[in-house]
Amino acid sequence: MEAVVLAGGYATRLWPITRHRPKMLLPVGEQTVIDRILAELEDDDRIDSVYLSTNEWFVDVFDEHLAESPFEKPQLSVEETTEEDEKFGVIGALAQLVEREDIDGEDLLVIAGDNLISFNVSEFLDSFDDHQAPTLAAYDVGAPADASGYGVIDVDGDEVIDFEEKPDDPASSLVSIACYAFPAEEVRFEEYLANGNNPDEPGWFIQWLVDRCSVRAFSFDGAWYDIGTPEGYLDAVAWALDGETLVARDATVENTTLGENVHIMSGARVTDSKLDRTLVFEDAIISKSTFRESIIDCESEVSGLDLAGALIGAHSELS
Repeated sequence: MEAVVLAGGYATRLWPITRHRPKMLLPVGEQTVIDRILAELEDDDRIDSVYLSTNEWFVDVFDEHLAESPFEKPQLSVEETTEEDEKFGVIGALAQLVEREDIDGEDLLVIAGDNLISFNVSEFLDSFDDHQAPTLAAYDVGAPADASGYGVIDVDGDEVIDFEEKPDDPASSLVSIACYAFPAEEVRFEEYLANGNNPDEPGWFIQWLVDRCSVRAFSFDGAWYDIGTPEGYLDAVAWALDGETLVARDATVENTTLGENVHIMSGARVTDSKLDRTLVFEDAIISKSTFRESIIDCESEVSGLDLAGALIGAHSELS
Protein backbone atom coordinates (compact mmCIF):
# COMPACT_ATOMS: atom_id res chain seq x y z
CA MET A 1 0.00 0.00 0.00
CA GLU A 2 1.08 3.55 -0.77
CA ALA A 3 0.17 6.61 1.32
CA VAL A 4 -0.43 10.22 0.34
CA VAL A 5 -0.32 12.94 2.99
CA LEU A 6 -2.10 16.04 1.74
CA ALA A 7 -0.06 19.16 2.49
CA GLY A 8 -0.76 21.43 -0.46
CA GLY A 9 -2.92 24.10 1.16
CA TYR A 10 -1.89 27.71 1.71
CA ALA A 11 -3.81 28.11 5.02
CA THR A 12 -4.87 31.68 4.28
CA ARG A 13 -7.23 31.71 7.29
CA LEU A 14 -4.16 31.39 9.52
CA TRP A 15 -2.18 34.20 7.91
CA PRO A 16 0.18 35.81 8.86
CA ILE A 17 1.29 32.80 10.95
CA THR A 18 1.23 30.52 7.91
CA ARG A 19 2.26 33.03 5.25
CA HIS A 20 5.72 31.45 5.03
CA ARG A 21 5.12 28.28 7.08
CA PRO A 22 2.79 25.39 6.17
CA LYS A 23 0.16 24.80 8.84
CA MET A 24 1.19 21.13 8.93
CA LEU A 25 4.47 22.22 10.53
CA LEU A 26 2.82 24.15 13.34
CA PRO A 27 3.71 22.67 16.74
CA VAL A 28 1.00 20.91 18.71
CA GLY A 29 2.70 20.17 22.02
CA GLU A 30 6.07 18.50 21.47
CA GLN A 31 5.41 17.55 17.81
CA THR A 32 4.28 19.18 14.62
CA VAL A 33 0.88 18.23 13.27
CA ILE A 34 2.25 16.28 10.31
CA ASP A 35 4.95 14.45 12.29
CA ARG A 36 2.25 12.76 14.36
CA ILE A 37 0.93 11.26 11.12
CA LEU A 38 4.32 10.49 9.57
CA ALA A 39 5.43 8.63 12.72
CA GLU A 40 2.43 6.29 12.49
CA LEU A 41 2.93 5.66 8.78
CA GLU A 42 6.63 4.98 9.38
CA ASP A 43 5.77 2.28 11.91
CA ASP A 44 3.14 0.45 9.81
CA ASP A 45 4.73 -2.25 7.63
CA ARG A 46 1.78 -2.18 5.23
CA ILE A 47 2.85 1.25 4.02
CA ASP A 48 5.61 1.03 1.41
CA SER A 49 6.03 4.71 0.50
CA VAL A 50 4.66 8.00 1.80
CA TYR A 51 4.14 10.80 -0.72
CA LEU A 52 3.91 14.18 0.95
CA SER A 53 1.88 16.18 -1.55
CA THR A 54 2.68 19.89 -1.42
CA ASN A 55 3.06 22.95 -3.64
CA GLU A 56 6.04 24.81 -5.05
CA TRP A 57 5.69 27.62 -2.50
CA PHE A 58 6.40 25.33 0.45
CA VAL A 59 8.59 22.68 -1.18
CA ASP A 60 11.87 23.98 0.30
CA VAL A 61 10.38 24.18 3.80
CA PHE A 62 9.15 20.59 3.66
CA ASP A 63 12.37 19.39 2.06
CA GLU A 64 14.38 20.83 4.95
CA HIS A 65 11.94 19.43 7.52
CA LEU A 66 12.09 15.91 6.10
CA ALA A 67 15.87 16.03 5.84
CA GLU A 68 16.06 16.74 9.57
CA SER A 69 13.40 14.18 10.52
CA PRO A 70 13.98 10.54 11.54
CA PHE A 71 11.56 9.24 8.90
CA GLU A 72 12.70 7.18 5.92
CA LYS A 73 9.47 6.62 3.99
CA PRO A 74 8.32 10.16 3.11
CA GLN A 75 9.22 11.77 -0.19
CA LEU A 76 7.93 15.01 -1.65
CA SER A 77 5.56 15.05 -4.58
CA VAL A 78 5.12 18.60 -5.82
CA GLU A 79 2.02 20.20 -7.31
CA GLU A 80 3.06 22.97 -9.70
CA THR A 81 1.30 25.86 -7.97
CA THR A 82 2.57 28.82 -5.96
CA GLU A 83 -0.66 30.41 -4.75
CA GLU A 84 -4.24 29.50 -3.76
CA ASP A 85 -6.03 30.39 -7.01
CA GLU A 86 -3.72 28.12 -9.04
CA LYS A 87 -4.63 24.94 -7.16
CA PHE A 88 -6.06 21.97 -9.02
CA GLY A 89 -8.36 20.88 -6.20
CA VAL A 90 -7.69 17.87 -3.98
CA ILE A 91 -8.97 15.27 -6.44
CA GLY A 92 -7.28 17.00 -9.35
CA ALA A 93 -3.99 17.00 -7.43
CA LEU A 94 -4.43 13.35 -6.41
CA ALA A 95 -5.04 12.30 -10.00
CA GLN A 96 -1.86 14.07 -11.07
CA LEU A 97 0.12 12.54 -8.20
CA VAL A 98 -1.02 9.00 -9.04
CA GLU A 99 0.17 9.53 -12.60
CA ARG A 100 3.35 11.39 -11.64
CA GLU A 101 4.46 8.78 -9.12
CA ASP A 102 3.19 5.81 -11.16
CA ILE A 103 1.02 4.42 -8.35
CA ASP A 104 -1.14 2.37 -10.69
CA GLY A 105 -2.37 -0.96 -9.26
CA GLU A 106 -1.64 -0.13 -5.60
CA ASP A 107 -3.97 0.25 -2.63
CA LEU A 108 -3.90 3.86 -1.51
CA LEU A 109 -4.21 5.64 1.85
CA VAL A 110 -4.99 9.37 1.65
CA ILE A 111 -4.85 11.47 4.80
CA ALA A 112 -4.89 15.21 5.39
CA GLY A 113 -1.66 16.48 6.90
CA ASP A 114 -3.50 19.06 9.01
CA ASN A 115 -5.71 16.53 10.82
CA LEU A 116 -5.06 15.89 14.49
CA ILE A 117 -6.77 12.58 15.26
CA SER A 118 -6.79 10.49 18.40
CA PHE A 119 -7.19 7.09 16.71
CA ASN A 120 -4.25 5.05 15.53
CA VAL A 121 -3.91 4.97 11.74
CA SER A 122 -3.03 1.27 11.98
CA GLU A 123 -6.48 0.61 13.48
CA PHE A 124 -8.02 2.38 10.52
CA LEU A 125 -6.01 0.21 8.11
CA ASP A 126 -7.07 -2.91 10.03
CA SER A 127 -10.68 -1.96 9.29
CA PHE A 128 -9.81 -1.43 5.62
CA ASP A 129 -8.13 -4.85 5.47
CA ASP A 130 -11.21 -6.48 6.98
CA HIS A 131 -13.49 -5.23 4.21
CA GLN A 132 -11.19 -4.52 1.25
CA ALA A 133 -13.55 -1.72 0.28
CA PRO A 134 -13.11 2.05 0.19
CA THR A 135 -13.04 3.12 3.83
CA LEU A 136 -13.32 6.58 5.37
CA ALA A 137 -12.81 7.80 8.92
CA ALA A 138 -15.99 9.21 10.44
CA TYR A 139 -16.56 11.43 13.46
CA ASP A 140 -19.80 12.43 15.18
CA VAL A 141 -19.80 16.22 15.68
CA GLY A 142 -22.79 15.96 18.02
CA ALA A 143 -25.59 17.67 16.11
CA PRO A 144 -26.61 17.82 12.43
CA ALA A 145 -26.52 21.63 12.55
CA ASP A 146 -22.77 21.45 13.20
CA ALA A 147 -22.12 19.16 10.23
CA SER A 148 -22.98 21.43 7.30
CA GLY A 149 -19.35 22.38 6.63
CA TYR A 150 -18.27 18.76 6.12
CA GLY A 151 -19.06 15.66 4.12
CA VAL A 152 -22.08 14.16 5.90
CA ILE A 153 -22.46 10.39 6.15
CA ASP A 154 -25.49 8.16 6.59
CA VAL A 155 -24.62 4.59 7.58
CA ASP A 156 -26.23 1.21 8.06
CA GLY A 157 -23.89 -0.43 10.55
CA ASP A 158 -20.52 0.50 9.08
CA GLU A 159 -21.70 0.62 5.46
CA VAL A 160 -22.10 4.09 3.96
CA ILE A 161 -25.52 4.27 2.33
CA ASP A 162 -25.46 8.00 1.58
CA PHE A 163 -22.86 10.74 1.47
CA GLU A 164 -23.48 14.44 0.86
CA GLU A 165 -20.74 17.06 0.66
CA LYS A 166 -21.47 20.20 2.70
CA PRO A 167 -25.28 19.99 2.66
CA ASP A 168 -27.41 22.98 3.69
CA ASP A 169 -29.61 20.75 5.83
CA PRO A 170 -27.54 17.79 7.12
CA ALA A 171 -29.46 14.58 7.79
CA SER A 172 -26.79 13.29 10.18
CA SER A 173 -24.11 14.50 12.59
CA LEU A 174 -21.59 11.92 11.32
CA VAL A 175 -18.94 13.54 9.11
CA SER A 176 -15.93 12.51 7.06
CA ILE A 177 -12.56 13.75 8.32
CA ALA A 178 -10.26 13.45 5.26
CA CYS A 179 -8.76 10.05 5.99
CA TYR A 180 -9.48 7.50 3.26
CA ALA A 181 -8.25 4.09 2.11
CA PHE A 182 -8.95 2.78 -1.38
CA PRO A 183 -8.37 -0.66 -2.90
CA ALA A 184 -6.39 -0.38 -6.11
CA GLU A 185 -9.42 -0.94 -8.33
CA GLU A 186 -11.26 2.02 -6.74
CA VAL A 187 -8.49 4.59 -7.24
CA ARG A 188 -10.65 6.08 -9.95
CA PHE A 189 -9.73 9.76 -9.85
CA GLU A 190 -9.13 10.05 -13.60
CA GLU A 191 -12.46 8.41 -14.43
CA TYR A 192 -14.22 10.72 -12.00
CA LEU A 193 -12.61 13.85 -13.47
CA ALA A 194 -13.13 12.73 -17.05
CA ASN A 195 -16.89 12.88 -16.42
CA GLY A 196 -16.66 16.59 -15.54
CA ASN A 197 -17.05 16.16 -11.79
CA ASN A 198 -15.93 18.63 -9.11
CA PRO A 199 -12.13 18.41 -8.63
CA ASP A 200 -11.99 20.29 -5.33
CA GLU A 201 -13.07 18.44 -2.19
CA PRO A 202 -12.48 14.68 -1.74
CA GLY A 203 -16.03 14.39 -0.43
CA TRP A 204 -17.41 14.91 -3.93
CA PHE A 205 -15.41 11.89 -5.10
CA ILE A 206 -16.69 9.82 -2.15
CA GLN A 207 -20.27 10.88 -2.96
CA TRP A 208 -19.70 9.68 -6.55
CA LEU A 209 -18.08 6.44 -5.36
CA VAL A 210 -20.94 5.53 -2.98
CA ASP A 211 -23.21 5.18 -6.03
CA ARG A 212 -20.77 2.74 -7.66
CA CYS A 213 -19.42 0.41 -4.98
CA SER A 214 -19.61 -0.52 -1.32
CA VAL A 215 -18.00 2.12 0.95
CA ARG A 216 -17.29 1.56 4.65
CA ALA A 217 -17.06 3.97 7.58
CA PHE A 218 -14.52 3.69 10.41
CA SER A 219 -16.23 5.61 13.20
CA PHE A 220 -14.18 6.75 16.18
CA ASP A 221 -14.59 8.63 19.43
CA GLY A 222 -12.06 10.89 21.08
CA ALA A 223 -10.27 13.87 19.57
CA TRP A 224 -10.35 15.33 16.10
CA TYR A 225 -9.15 18.80 15.19
CA ASP A 226 -8.97 20.35 11.75
CA ILE A 227 -6.05 22.80 11.93
CA GLY A 228 -7.53 25.33 9.52
CA THR A 229 -8.35 28.35 11.66
CA PRO A 230 -6.72 30.05 14.66
CA GLU A 231 -9.52 28.71 16.85
CA GLY A 232 -9.05 25.16 15.55
CA TYR A 233 -5.31 25.35 16.04
CA LEU A 234 -5.60 26.67 19.61
CA ASP A 235 -8.16 23.94 20.38
CA ALA A 236 -5.71 21.29 19.15
CA VAL A 237 -2.92 22.75 21.27
CA ALA A 238 -5.23 22.80 24.29
CA TRP A 239 -6.01 19.12 23.74
CA ALA A 240 -2.32 18.26 23.49
CA LEU A 241 -1.27 20.32 26.52
CA ASP A 242 -4.33 19.32 28.57
CA GLY A 243 -4.27 22.49 30.64
CA GLU A 244 -0.52 22.47 31.24
CA THR A 245 2.17 24.89 30.06
CA LEU A 246 5.12 23.98 27.85
CA VAL A 247 8.20 26.18 28.11
CA ALA A 248 11.40 25.49 26.16
CA ARG A 249 14.51 25.03 28.27
CA ASP A 250 16.23 28.02 26.72
CA ALA A 251 13.21 30.32 26.91
CA THR A 252 13.12 33.04 29.55
CA VAL A 253 10.00 33.67 31.65
CA GLU A 254 10.28 36.27 34.42
CA ASN A 255 7.67 37.91 36.66
CA THR A 256 4.96 36.43 34.42
CA THR A 257 1.71 34.59 35.08
CA LEU A 258 1.10 31.64 32.78
CA GLY A 259 -2.45 30.31 32.55
CA GLU A 260 -3.59 27.10 30.91
CA ASN A 261 -2.39 25.81 27.54
CA VAL A 262 0.52 28.18 27.02
CA HIS A 263 3.47 27.13 24.82
CA ILE A 264 6.63 29.27 24.89
CA MET A 265 9.21 28.12 22.37
CA SER A 266 12.99 28.15 22.08
CA GLY A 267 14.75 31.46 22.64
CA ALA A 268 11.57 33.38 23.48
CA ARG A 269 11.62 35.92 26.31
CA VAL A 270 8.50 36.84 28.29
CA THR A 271 8.70 39.32 31.17
CA ASP A 272 6.19 41.17 33.36
CA SER A 273 3.28 39.71 31.44
CA LYS A 274 0.23 37.45 31.66
CA LEU A 275 -0.53 34.74 29.10
CA ASP A 276 -3.45 32.35 28.76
CA ARG A 277 -4.11 29.87 25.93
CA THR A 278 -1.36 31.48 23.90
CA LEU A 279 1.63 30.40 21.78
CA VAL A 280 4.88 32.34 21.67
CA PHE A 281 7.16 31.23 18.84
CA GLU A 282 10.94 31.11 18.70
CA ASP A 283 12.92 34.20 19.74
CA ALA A 284 9.85 36.39 20.27
CA ILE A 285 10.11 39.03 23.00
CA ILE A 286 7.08 40.00 25.09
CA SER A 287 7.10 42.49 27.94
CA LYS A 288 4.45 44.19 30.08
CA SER A 289 1.64 42.60 28.06
CA THR A 290 -1.45 40.43 28.45
CA PHE A 291 -2.44 37.92 25.78
CA ARG A 292 -5.41 35.54 25.61
CA GLU A 293 -6.23 33.13 22.77
CA SER A 294 -3.31 34.51 20.77
CA ILE A 295 -0.37 33.47 18.58
CA ILE A 296 2.84 35.53 18.50
CA ASP A 297 5.17 34.45 15.72
CA CYS A 298 8.96 34.21 15.79
CA GLU A 299 11.26 37.16 16.43
CA SER A 300 8.39 39.55 17.16
CA GLU A 301 8.79 42.22 19.82
CA VAL A 302 5.69 43.24 21.77
CA SER A 303 5.43 45.63 24.71
CA GLY A 304 2.59 47.15 26.69
CA LEU A 305 -0.35 45.49 24.93
CA ASP A 306 -3.52 43.81 26.19
CA LEU A 307 -4.96 41.66 23.41
CA ALA A 308 -7.29 38.70 22.87
CA GLY A 309 -7.49 36.64 19.68
CA ALA A 310 -4.35 38.24 18.25
CA LEU A 311 -2.29 36.85 15.37
CA ILE A 312 1.04 38.65 15.30
CA GLY A 313 3.25 37.90 12.32
CA ALA A 314 6.95 37.16 12.41
CA HIS A 315 9.41 40.05 12.94
CA SER A 316 6.65 42.44 14.00
CA GLU A 317 7.32 45.28 16.44
CA LEU A 318 4.28 46.43 18.43
CA SER A 319 3.93 48.62 21.48
